[in-house]
Amino acid sequence: MSKGPKSHHIVPNRGGGWDVKRGGADRASSHHDTKADAVQQGREVSRNQGTELRIHNKDGRIARSDSHGGDPYPPKG
Repeated sequence: MSKGPKSHHIVPNRGGGWDVKRGGADRASSHHDTKADAVQQGREVSRNQGTELRIHNKDGRIARSDSHGGDPYPPKG
């Protein structure tokens, strides 16, 4: 599982709300009151930068992953 610079993560903030973080970064690139707002911003950033987007639950586990990067095996069709 990639936590390096080729990924972005939607993670809960300890103080409340949700953060968008680049993989491996200590600081959030943006903070949002709702998870939906964080996911929307994270998708935009991830698409622009061609990274994987990992959406975490409140317990920190990854709930979903969206690929916006160069998949080694892109689906046909």
